[in-house]
Amino acid sequence: MMRRALPILLLASAVLALTPRTADLFPAARFPLQIDGSGRYLEDAEGKPFLLHGDTAWSLIAELTREETELYLQDRKARGFNALIVSLIERKFASNAPANAYGEQPFAAHGRFSQPRDAYFDHAEWVLRRAEEFGFIVLLAPAYLGFGGGEEGWYREVEAAGPTELEAYGRYLARRFGRLKNIIWMLGGDYDPPDKNLVRALVSGLAAGGAGGLRTIHAAPDTIVAAFWAEEPWIDIETVYTYSDVHAQVFERYAAKGGRPILMLETTYEGEREADARAVRAAAYGAMLAGAAGHVYGNNPMWHFSGPGIYPSEIGWKEALGSPGAESMTHLRRFFEMFPWWQLEPLPVGTLLEAPGTTGKLYVASTADHRLIIAYVSGLAQVILHPPEAGGHRLNIRWFDPALGQWTQKRNLENGRPMVILQPPSPQNGGGGEDWLLVMEAEEG
Repeated sequence: MMRRALPILLLASAVLALTPRTADLFPAARFPLQIDGSGRYLEDAEGKPFLLHGDTAWSLIAELTREETELYLQDRKARGFNALIVSLIERKFASNAPANAYGEQPFAAHGRFSQPRDAYFDHAEWVLRRAEEFGFIVLLAPAYLGFGGGEEGWYREVEAAGPTELEAYGRYLARRFGRLKNIIWMLGGDYDPPDKNLVRALVSGLAAGGAGGLRTIHAAPDTIVAAFWAEEPWIDIETVYTYSDVHAQVFERYAAKGGRPILMLETTYEGEREADARAVRAAAYGAMLAGAAGHVYGNNPMWHFSGPGIYPSEIGWKEALGSPGAESMTHLRRFFEMFPWWQLEPLPVGTLLEAPGTTGKLYVASTADHRLIIAYVSGLAQVILHPPEAGGHRLNIRWFDPALGQWTQKRNLENGRPMVILQPPSPQNGGGGEDWLLVMEAEEG
């Protein structure tokens, strides 16, 4: 413990220093969450739109001490995050898995879901309650299945346990955590199980035990949830998980009009697969401008808190708290909270805006009346706007630097022109990336 104490205290001071500067920028939400009347986005208990802005903290319960948990929650709150992905029980990605940092095991015998140990779940409840007090929604995986059903997760143990034992486990979790208002139950975990009854049994147990909260699924990469889980009325939130084109996949689900909010749940993490801050920005803005109700950002080594992971990292999780990607996410949250983001509808490229050539990225969304148009522009020297298609409004045009969170180059659009060529303020933003946000708003009157 003494080995960790000094750097934690020093960093905690830096974290607390962030809070006055950022606390007023992000609206507080009252839990529990609900789905709005259109079925497109989430609302808090007062009916206010809730932009789910998440961080991956898979190993939070299993890896960190309570002191470290406080540090992490303070930092993420100050940076504008309001949601976390967390594994309730960790199979592999913690230093003493499945035990927590205090050596407490989740079960009396390994993988015996019918024999939970209260001490382990006491600590888990403390973590979840602190998250609620800090204002975080927790997407909680009660038994992460593991990629391909393999050793990373619990699928083999789940299969051995069977539906009856899993239902009992669900009832236990409902008794322990059912009163918490900040949980979204996230079933599955990196895998599409051949026996869906195992997941259904856990869902049934949660329901029978009186657990509230919305429910969703963490499927295998590129799974279309509405197809694989087509017979499951308990899924409240559609999810996208892909290492390919996030914008395209979210856009496709949005166009399918499945009647459920879409959450970009997982994609490439900063620090993995050569992904940098620009890559995670492209995914996050791509999701939001394709119709998502929210997104989750990931960072290596943050998700496993420098415990066992998948990819090596040259820095520890405390150093990664202020990574360029994390800073970009703070700017993203602040950016979207300035606008009625829940009214934006994604548009195909070529509608209102088009990009010459075939390289680069252009993601466009607009309100129905085109009085607000937002575009993510990356790797493009210029874009072409067609003003008549924008409803004939006189538009104020601004550019936003997503790396530094700064506005620049405001201008008014001249009326009567069939098309206008718009150029980013410079080839690179303040962080050295080639991406910018283009915002066009109709003048009042």
